[in-house]
Amino acid sequence: MRILAISGSLRDGSYNTLLLRAAEQQAPAGVEIDRYDDLSQVPPFHGNRSAIGPVPEPVRELQERIARADAVLIATPEYNGSIPGQLKNALDWASTPFPDNVLKGKPVAVIGASTGAYGGMWAQAELKKVLGVTGARVVSTDMAVARAHEQFDGDGQLADGQAERLAKVLDELTQESAAIAA
Repeated sequence: MRILAISGSLRDGSYNTLLLRAAEQQAPAGVEIDRYDDLSQVPPFHGNRSAIGPVPEPVRELQERIARADAVLIATPEYNGSIPGQLKNALDWASTPFPDNVLKGKPVAVIGASTGAYGGMWAQAELKKVLGVTGARVVSTDMAVARAHEQFDGDGQLADGQAERLAKVLDELTQESAAIAA
């Protein structure tokens, strides 16, 4: 089983990228996590752009990687109470052509880390809404890591209690994907 992992953060040392690295380290047996690191390469979406010629190469690659994945795991920071613009931009591209796009029916889990007290819960709610509109199958288990700077050690390892929460998200995501494949 292959899970495509996307960090909504472009920042070096991002807690959301560290969260995805933790997911890679504790992925269940038989699960490959394919981390997508090219979010910054996806050009701005324009409603007419996908209809007036070839899809830009970075968009095509993103769409193909989503299509090849059995499930998607997205870690999002919270910017101004919502999701980062570059992540929303990539999802707008991934949602074309609508309604038959690569996210339609795809199991997706939403997680996130923030240095604030709520762990980016607003961003996660916004992301779930966007994914639902695209037709993705958003799993119910999520994970908001509050005070992220206190939840990772100096080597970027996730604290034990948080690792258990992440394992539950991965478990539900893999179960949802397996149910679809059956």
